[in-house]
Amino acid sequence: MTNTLSSAPARTRTRFAPSPTGFIHLGNIRSALYPWAFARATGGDFILRIEDTDLDRSTQASVDVIIEGMAWLELNHDEGPFYQMQRMDRYKAVLAELIAAGHVYPCYMSMEALDALRERQMANKEKPRYDGTWRPAPGKVLPAVPEGVKPVLRFLNPVGGLVAWDDKVKGRIEISNDELDDLVIARPDGTPTYNFCVVVDDIDMQITHVIRGDDHVNNTPRQINIFHALGKQPPVYAHLPTVLNELGEKMSKRNGAKAVTAYRYEGYLPDAMVNYLARLGWSHGDDEIFSREQFLAWFSLDHLGRSAAQFDEAKLKWVNAQHLKAMDDAELARHVQPFLAKLSVVADERLTSICGLFKDRCDTLVVLAQWISVFYLDVVPNAQEKTLHVTDAVKPALALLADKLVACTWDKASIAAMIKETLAETGLKMPHLAMPVRVLVMGTAQTPSLDAVLALSLREKILQRLKNV
Repeated sequence: MTNTLSSAPARTRTRFAPSPTGFIHLGNIRSALYPWAFARATGGDFILRIEDTDLDRSTQASVDVIIEGMAWLELNHDEGPFYQMQRMDRYKAVLAELIAAGHVYPCYMSMEALDALRERQMANKEKPRYDGTWRPAPGKVLPAVPEGVKPVLRFLNPVGGLVAWDDKVKGRIEISNDELDDLVIARPDGTPTYNFCVVVDDIDMQITHVIRGDDHVNNTPRQINIFHALGKQPPVYAHLPTVLNELGEKMSKRNGAKAVTAYRYEGYLPDAMVNYLARLGWSHGDDEIFSREQFLAWFSLDHLGRSAAQFDEAKLKWVNAQHLKAMDDAELARHVQPFLAKLSVVADERLTSICGLFKDRCDTLVVLAQWISVFYLDVVPNAQEKTLHVTDAVKPALALLADKLVACTWDKASIAAMIKETLAETGLKMPHLAMPVRVLVMGTAQTPSLDAVLALSLREKILQRLKNV
């Protein structure tokens, strides 16, 4: 990154610029997904910038969650993270350029006077705004400078005309300059404010496309005017519609949103999360399930939606289940290992096959780990199912099956043959034998094919469970 205001490059450059004032939730991370995807789809660069100028609310813990969440979702940045608080000297240097060029003036209006002005305007049903008391103009006599008061610095917003841009989501937007008052771009202590810092960052980092939430639309005309004052062309803008929670409210931590990292610990796959988040505001025909590679091959700004998207945890679980089913068994075994460790399970060479057998029944890695744990830990059968299925009438058949399993070859075909022999000798139907065996071996009557389950279990554990009834 240069320290001078440089010309925009031909290469696509996007950024994600969160404020570390709270944990990052799914609505926030979607605003990282699309600029990341656009940079990857166009062979460009994706920059991570931490906008930490709110010293009272910014925390390192929030920064850590941002970086951890993005790393988990594999939204890898090419440059950064850059921190605004580390760039204060740069902002002040550019501010001096604006002052020298006559684009900035000092304003000595106190907060009390500003509050009184707003109250009068609201009482008159006018839009609350700074009235330009200290704005210089030809022939205008400014008030006397009060003693001992440090001024804020305001940007001399153009008078008349329009600020316009072709938003890649919302279409053409035009705002009259007369609707905009003179923005404070530096506080009394000289610290630059958000809208000014953003413009300097976007110029220095050569950002070509700003893809962000539509809560920034009101900032955009102000930022465009600052770009022009600095002699630079603004980037292309795309303002994304809001993500709503399941109650139809804007997603936020106040409305019950979870940190994005919570989904990691609840057993969701990164690619499934990317798939689900991508569909919260973008589409490719009717495709619901797609890989990360397909998403990047298909992604463009032209298919971003204009309507607010609503989060649906049931739909997220369904998407995750589809990705679990489609995942290679060995890869799935790698993903489930941390969840097995939490259950004190030390897996062996059977793990990959067990994942393959059970993945169709699971919607999260947590559920898959619970199934897998049955093969490694002690099983306590469901009491109600045991009473229902493990009756005195079936116990002789269980003992007979155990005897047949003592010496047979331990594979699916041989076990199936022993089950078939037991049924023939006892006259039982398959459900009458399979259900109690499943309850004793797996703790529940609802499992995949019995011969497949037994083949992946240890012989001595099966014999013990069948005989101790």
